[in-house]
Amino acid sequence: LVTTHPQSNTLHASLGPHMRLSEYTDYTLRVLMYCAAHRERLVTIAELAEHHRLSKNHLMKVVNDLAHRGLIETTRGRGGGLRLLAEPEAIRIGDVVRATETDFRLVECFDADTDACTLSPSCRLKHLFGEALRGYFKALDGATLADMTAGLPGPKGRPVGAPSGGNAAVTMSMPPTRRPARQTKTS
Repeated sequence: LVTTHPQSNTLHASLGPHMRLSEYTDYTLRVLMYCAAHRERLVTIAELAEHHRLSKNHLMKVVNDLAHRGLIETTRGRGGGLRLLAEPEAIRIGDVVRATETDFRLVECFDADTDACTLSPSCRLKHLFGEALRGYFKALDGATLADMTAGLPGPKGRPVGAPSGGNAAVTMSMPPTRRPARQTKTS
C-alpha cells in the first residue's frame, strides 16, 4: 500500500503485516528479557502471564521450546520456575528470531520451488529484498539479550547491567524448530 503524506506530498510505503514478527517470536523475546532482568531468582509462568498479560498456555509452549533449545532451565513443582541458562551477552537477538520465525520469504521469488513470477529471470527486486533482509539480520545479530535488558527494572527496581555494545556476543547453536508454520496476526 502506497499513500501520499498530505502535508509534504511525498509517497510513503506501508508493508503492512508482512514485516511483523509472529506473536510466538514476540513472546519468546519477552520471556527471555524478563528472565534476564530477574537472573537472581526463578520466574514462574504465572508471573510472566500476569506481567505481560498473556495466556499461560501460550507461554508454556514458548518456555518448553526455550528449554529444549538450552536457553532456559525449568524446575517443576512447588517453588519451581524457570531461569536463563546462558549469559544474556551470549544470546544474539538474530539467532532467536531465526529460530522462532518460520518464513523469511519477502517475495515469491525467494523460494525457487514456488516461484511462478514471470519477471524472475530479469527482476532486480529479489536482490534488493535479499540485501534488505541481510541488513535486517546484521542489525539483529549486532544486539544481544544484554543489550535489550540494560536499564530495565530488575530486582528491587534496580536497573539491569550495562549494555554489552553488541560485540561480545557468542553465536548460539539454535536447532531448527519443529513447530508447524504459524499465521501472523493481522489487524
